Amino acid sequence: MAATKRMAAVAVALTTCIMVFHASSTMRAVGMKSTVSTRALNTRCVAPRAEALPSRRAFGHGMIAATGLSLMGRQARAVAPEPICGDSCTSGIDDIPLQTTISGLKYRDIKVGSGDPPPKAFNVVVHYTLMVQTPNGPKEFFSSIDGGRPLDIRIGTGMVIPGLDEGLATMRTGGIRRLYIPGKLSFPKGVKAKPGSPSVPPFSDIIADVQLIYIPGIDDDLVIAGGDDETEASE
Repeated sequence: MAATKRMAAVAVALTTCIMVFHASSTMRAVGMKSTVSTRALNTRCVAPRAEALPSRRAFGHGMIAATGLSLMGRQARAVAPEPICGDSCTSGIDDIPLQTTISGLKYRDIKVGSGDPPPKAFNVVVHYTLMVQTPNGPKEFFSSIDGGRPLDIRIGTGMVIPGLDEGLATMRTGGIRRLYIPGKLSFPKGVKAKPGSPSVPPFSDIIADVQLIYIPGIDDDLVIAGGDDETEASE
């Protein structure tokens, strides 16, 4: 009888461990902070002693909590992040005037934003998505949107590829811009393929959708894509 109870306790502990681990992993995958530590998982994965078996009510509450965590993780994973330039944006982007710089960089201002461009060596907080041309059209190979957090970049210091650095330097807070970066301003060593993402050969032309969220030290308010304070691009 005692052996049967202990086997049941092991099964409960293992089931709870799997559910909590799945929920924690899923939350981390979508950029959510998980409060389930590795130490906590190790503790939950140890089978309880026979004399410390939970009551039926405690067992039921534990299973409900574990199931809730698992479902919450699945729901969070199912919510796809909004792209910088979605379908409606992409469909009308050819109507926006194309600008060309001396270096050969080309861009279209989807939203101009407001205020002054960032001074050199200032940090900017941005989201950007990088795409490379494939036989089936542009294919994304990196996006900060997928990570759930914007990136902090210092302008004009070589933290990013030259084409992205130049394109950011003339943007304004709240602005959204599509950059057409020529190979000479792109990745000289290319980018290796990752699961679900294509490889980028050295010096490939790439497309970058960029959103300048704000400039720390200059802007007091955050301006997110789609906000009311942004200025529409005009000719």
